[in-house]
Amino acid sequence: MCGIVGAIADRDVVPVLIEGLKRLEYRGYDSAGIAVIDGDDVRRVRRTGRVAEMEAAAEAEHFHARLGIGHTRWATHGGVTEGNAHPHISHGELALVHNGIIENHEAQRERLQALGYVFESQTDTEVIAHLIHHHRQRGLSLLQALQAAVRELHGAYALAVIDRRDPGRMVAARMGCPLLLGLGDGENFVASDVSAIVSSTRRVIFLEEGDTAELTRDAVHVFDASGAPAQREVHLSDVSLASLELGPYRHFMQKEIHEQPRAIADTIEALMDNAAFGPELFADRDGAVLRDIESVQILACGTSYYAGLTARYWIEAMAGLPCAVDIASEYRYRDVVANPKQLVVTISQSGETLDTMEALKYAKAQGQDRTLSICNVPESAIPRASRLVYYTRAGAEIGVASTKAFTTQLVALFTLAATLAKLRGRLDDAQEAGLLEALRHLPGNVQHALNLEPQVVAWAEMFAPKEHALFLGRGVHYPIALEGALKLKEISYIHAEAYPAGELKHGPLALVDAAMPVVVIAPNDSLLEKVKSNIQEVRARGGEMFVFADADSNFGASEQVHVIRTPRHVGILSPIVHAIPVQLLAYHAALARGTDVDKPRNLAKSVTVE
Repeated sequence: MCGIVGAIADRDVVPVLIEGLKRLEYRGYDSAGIAVIDGDDVRRVRRTGRVAEMEAAAEAEHFHARLGIGHTRWATHGGVTEGNAHPHISHGELALVHNGIIENHEAQRERLQALGYVFESQTDTEVIAHLIHHHRQRGLSLLQALQAAVRELHGAYALAVIDRRDPGRMVAARMGCPLLLGLGDGENFVASDVSAIVSSTRRVIFLEEGDTAELTRDAVHVFDASGAPAQREVHLSDVSLASLELGPYRHFMQKEIHEQPRAIADTIEALMDNAAFGPELFADRDGAVLRDIESVQILACGTSYYAGLTARYWIEAMAGLPCAVDIASEYRYRDVVANPKQLVVTISQSGETLDTMEALKYAKAQGQDRTLSICNVPESAIPRASRLVYYTRAGAEIGVASTKAFTTQLVALFTLAATLAKLRGRLDDAQEAGLLEALRHLPGNVQHALNLEPQVVAWAEMFAPKEHALFLGRGVHYPIALEGALKLKEISYIHAEAYPAGELKHGPLALVDAAMPVVVIAPNDSLLEKVKSNIQEVRARGGEMFVFADADSNFGASEQVHVIRTPRHVGILSPIVHAIPVQLLAYHAALARGTDVDKPRNLAKSVTVE
């Protein structure tokens, strides 16, 4: 959610800002704007809606500059209006963009109003602009004014600031929200995501909590939370421009669904090279963290939470360890029973999910320092705050609705379950070889599932007119039903719920009629016969069923029962394979309904506010 890009150069930076904002569109937003220093003036253009509308306005007004900042806003404080869009300007001199939420903005607003500042928006962000301007009026430099201002703020922020009185400088700050610096040749950049600046540079510095920074055309200086100069490592980003382009696909979601065989293969590459499960796969060289744990606590949000629910079945069955899965935003606000020998696993595609990061901090504050992050973005905040990390190597995921990040998270969690089982003496050599072989064949089995797309398209045409749907699964496939329902409502706006199939007669059966399609995840596992009984309950009420089965499930299609079979049952890895058809169903149903697949309304890709 919300995106920041800024540039200072000896060339016109307006095209850099516009391109950067377009590459940040996937994060979710409802307005966009840029501000530049042009001579002695601060010039600004803002628009609600898409970046393209703001771009047209900037072209019409002949924007050109060598210093500027840009922003895509996802509304929190104040509605979706041009007046609430970023950048915000104080006294025609200082412009600022902000990601995050300032918790004490009301008190600061009252204080600044008493000092004579007039507010033009309902945002918490305008408070920061006026506060920095106030410190500038006291004679502080731009950097000093920023550092003084952030000491008075409570909450989360990523900031980039420019001032017409200092046209050769840009300053930035980070607390709780991602922000990085890009290093160029005679030019430098700031961004909330490397994708915004990858066409200009791959050399980046990830700011740490409490950091501030000063950028000129020729130099970048970073300061820690105390204001002391700090050395931060320069990284070479591996994000490719190709991963940020659509290529032959209609949407990024479609592209990313079809990239899953490659993403899974990349994620298990280190495991295949190692030819064994072991703690070293998680950077636990001597096994000190994983070897003698007594339980597992998984913390995540959204799709990552459903990956955690799936992992609970694997961890308890394979490793024999109790496993709890909590929604991160709930965990951080309850009194937990801490256990220093509990492994705390956080899952986040971006590595910047605020609720998950805060839940991790809370767990560590309770004395739980055995922490493992499963993440798709190297050097992001959550992995840096964890002792162990497993990177999923899914590549850039642009579509708001997660697909390849989910399946690669499942692969990482399965690898964890097998590793814990081995460390606890519950996985012999023959079993380990069998699991490694199953993972080796997984990319091919996922490709077989992708080949079902034409059949799923036909189902999607039947789904498109519906307003409600019910998803059912049992055991380890129940979380896949949850994920299928989430995907459908996220991008098609069809209301969907998911239940364990055994709960059908405890309430949801009352909803079943000819207008309520029922999607069933029904592979040939130990609960298949139970699922078949649940299907008969739906048939008896006139419900229409759409069954995702496999070659061994022995389902017969009829007027009421539609069946799509994956080519084979893949055993314990079946949840990963069955995630594919529910993704395809959501995508093609949304396509048939004409919704904005990659940018569903009201949603953001990286949720960096509470």
